[in-house]
Amino acid sequence: MKPRVLVALSTFGEFDDTPARLLDESGLDYSLNTLGRRLVREDIIEMGKDCEGIVAGVEPYDDYVLDHLPRLRCISRCGVGIDNISLEKAKDRGIEIRNTPDVVVLPVAELAVAMIFDLLRGLTYHTGLLRSQQWKRRAGYLLSGRKVGVLGLGRVGKRVAELLTRLGAEVYGADLLPDRQWAGKNGVNIVSNELLLRECDIVTIHVSVSENNRFVLGKKEIGSMREGALIVNTSRGEVIDEEALYHALESNHLGGAALDVFGKEPYDGPLCQLENVILTPHIATFTRESRVQMEIEAVKNLIDFFKSGK
Repeated sequence: MKPRVLVALSTFGEFDDTPARLLDESGLDYSLNTLGRRLVREDIIEMGKDCEGIVAGVEPYDDYVLDHLPRLRCISRCGVGIDNISLEKAKDRGIEIRNTPDVVVLPVAELAVAMIFDLLRGLTYHTGLLRSQQWKRRAGYLLSGRKVGVLGLGRVGKRVAELLTRLGAEVYGADLLPDRQWAGKNGVNIVSNELLLRECDIVTIHVSVSENNRFVLGKKEIGSMREGALIVNTSRGEVIDEEALYHALESNHLGGAALDVFGKEPYDGPLCQLENVILTPHIATFTRESRVQMEIEAVKNLIDFFKSGK
């Protein structure tokens, strides 16, 4: 019998039919998520109960879900983060996890830098004023010469740091295992989390989330940041205490924040009410080019798994 697989992504083949053609040519028996939204636990179990493979997004694959997918052998993640998967349970079950880590680097890095410019020059702020027919101007700031801290120096964090140094920023970086050779070559100052938060005008977050790394920018950490500092987060929503962030922004202790990710998505919380916040609906990796390439690589990873005879 042909292996059965589920494409759990809420959209698939939207910009290019190559991923679907690869599945057609592979001989795999596949089904699609036709709900047009992110799947919840019950959806995954119902749609994937007979499947041996899943092309996955950020929907949850916790212990409960994996326990109800008895035939599952491979999860091929369309993207880089795998914190939505119970890795310990997957290991116990012998479920292989694959992802597409390199495709997301440039689109996420570009959005982080774009958000920094937006916060510094007030693009979204001034657009809102003009839409309400108010011709008002607020002086912005140059990026050149400002201290920017990059929390997390993985693939994305490194690319962000490289872009920022080339734009004239004074870049600081913090990481559990910093690549000091790379930092020296690219003019990045390696410091502790505490020093970075205390000294930098802008902090952009690119930490990975795992069982061994549960960094949270909480009330204490936000309180240690300099007055008027800016925060950008394109990594994971749970790395910021949103209530503490709200109070720091409302009181003007922080000058602004730009967020692409949230603790609960879709997000409709109190941060939506603040003028000094830029909010986007988890679009960091969502460019036409990167989406197509991620889908292609995720499908190829799944096909290669079954071809290998595992």
